[in-house]
Amino acid sequence: MADRSTLADRIDALLPQTQCEQCGFRGCRPYAEAMARGEAPINRCPPGGAAGIAKLAALLGTPVLALDPAHGVEKPRMLARIVEADCIGCTKCIQACPVDAIVGAAKLMHTVVPDDCTGCELCVPACPVDCIVLEPMPAEQVQSAAHADAARAHFQRREARLARERAEREAELSARKAAVDAPASPQNPVLAALARARARQGAGT
Repeated sequence: MADRSTLADRIDALLPQTQCEQCGFRGCRPYAEAMARGEAPINRCPPGGAAGIAKLAALLGTPVLALDPAHGVEKPRMLARIVEADCIGCTKCIQACPVDAIVGAAKLMHTVVPDDCTGCELCVPACPVDCIVLEPMPAEQVQSAAHADAARAHFQRREARLARERAEREAELSARKAAVDAPASPQNPVLAALARARARQGAGT
């Protein structure tokens, strides 16, 4: 059998790349890696449906299973559309979208880029004013390997960006803590000023 990384790639290529998390994993790739390790069954992907399960079973040499209803039901793929007149610009849908298919800014109208939308529907419960509606995804988009590849790339870029931003925030917090906790010295006037401020605060002045 192929090594796990190659097998995960082959499994991932069969998944629809909706990144909807219905499988219980954070996106299609983590689910593919779990299947490659033998730690997840093949029947947790509602967007892939029965046809997707059959393809996974053929690849892995396992019996075909019915879709696990605990993870959703098979249904037509949909595209999200924001009713722009009702949008309040809260950015919650932008934060929820796993492929950066929603554009906009705080307190400004948002819009979905239909060519990038995967139909994950994660933006719908995130919207506090129910201004997101779902419309049928064109069949050619559902069946497009290029669309799935683009969705995979968008998801990977977003995950890398979020990881980088988390690392930057953690580094900034660590630097601030180190600056506050470090002993004051004549060579460091900033730390000396902070120490004096703490001393005054402790003395109640």
